[in-house]
Amino acid sequence: MKDKRYKERVNHEITSYQIRVVDENGGSLGILTPAEALRIASSKGFDLVEISPNAKPPVCKIIDYGKYNYERQKKEKLQKKNQVVMTVKEIRFNANTDTHDIEFKTKHLKQFLMDGHKVKATVLYKGRMITHPEFGRKLMEEILEKLLEVGKIESPPKLEGKMLTTYLVPDKNKITVYKTKLEKENKQIAQVPNTEPAENK
Repeated sequence: MKDKRYKERVNHEITSYQIRVVDENGGSLGILTPAEALRIASSKGFDLVEISPNAKPPVCKIIDYGKYNYERQKKEKLQKKNQVVMTVKEIRFNANTDTHDIEFKTKHLKQFLMDGHKVKATVLYKGRMITHPEFGRKLMEEILEKLLEVGKIESPPKLEGKMLTTYLVPDKNKITVYKTKLEKENKQIAQVPNTEPAENK
C-alpha cells in the first residue's frame, strides 16, 4: 500500500522557479532560485529541503537532512511505542447469573478497563427468560454500577434478539481516583492490629 504521507523534496528535486529560503538558524535569506539556495546549502555542508510546498513562493530550509530525518523517525517510533492499542474485551452474563459469578466477571471487565481496553458486556436471555427482559436490564444496571467506577459508557445498553449489550471505554480520571481509593483501603487493612490471642508455648 502506498504511503500517502507527504515526502518533502530535497536538493535537486526542488523544481520551483523561485523559493523563499530560511537558513539553518531560522533566519530569512529572502527569495532565491533553487540553484542559488543549493549553492549556499552545499557550501555549509547542508541540504536544501522544501518544507512548505503550497506557499507562494514555496518555502525551503537549509538543514542537515540526514539528521532531520533521523530525529523525525525517532520521534515517530517513540509515539508509536507509547500509543495504546485499544482492543475490545467481551464477557457474557446469563440473565439469571448468580451473585458470585457476577462479581467474578465484573471484576475482570473492570481490570480490562484499567488496562486500557474497551469492553463489551453482554447479557444473554436463555429460553423463556426473553419474556422477562426486566431481569436482564436489572443485571445490566448492576454491572454498569461497578464498571462506571473506572469507565464511561460509549454505547448504552441495547437489546438485539436475545442479547442485551453495552460498550464502555476507560476513563483515565476515574481510574486514577479508583486506584487512589484502593491504595488507601489497602493501607488501612495493613494497619489493623492482629487481635488473635497468642498461642501458649
